[in-house]
Amino acid sequence: MIRTPRLNLRSWREDHRGPFAAMHADREVMADQGGPIDRAASDAKFDRYLAAYLDHGTSRWAVEDAAGLFLGYVGVMPRLAPTHPLGPHHEIGWRFTRSAWGHGFATEGARAALAHAFRHLSLDEILSYTSADNRRSQSVMARLDLRRAPSRDFVVEDERAGRWHGLVWVASRQAMAPAGAQGYST
Repeated sequence: MIRTPRLNLRSWREDHRGPFAAMHADREVMADQGGPIDRAASDAKFDRYLAAYLDHGTSRWAVEDAAGLFLGYVGVMPRLAPTHPLGPHHEIGWRFTRSAWGHGFATEGARAALAHAFRHLSLDEILSYTSADNRRSQSVMARLDLRRAPSRDFVVEDERAGRWHGLVWVASRQAMAPAGAQGYST
């Protein structure tokens, strides 16, 4: 588990499955992904996160507040398919329930997840990407001091979201080192 001043980033438990699915059923939360997904698709995503941690030692973390309330997820996922437009890479990402928006939880959690990944994995960079209209995620990327990399932007055809244009940012081990993991513990 990773603890921040206000959050616990923890391994997934079966009791997270229901709130995880409820978050993915929210039209506004899922607007940047082509809309809500059903329980079967949510469970498949949950299972991918469990498997990624077991197979690669990194994944999204469940995010809870100090009282144990599920707020969403944040973490570094391996994207190792050579067919991805960016090739094999690791990606920092987050998604939070609407009630958790506007409190700085994504920034706080992502900062801790990046520090953890750089400390425990042999990575020089971690990518982050979002759509051009996802201003919330772009604001988080800016607060994290990620470097915009327009030469790495990409387009994919997604059966749910249609033509999706990914804007890319980069977190580098070197740039993150001065900030370290101040205020975070594992």
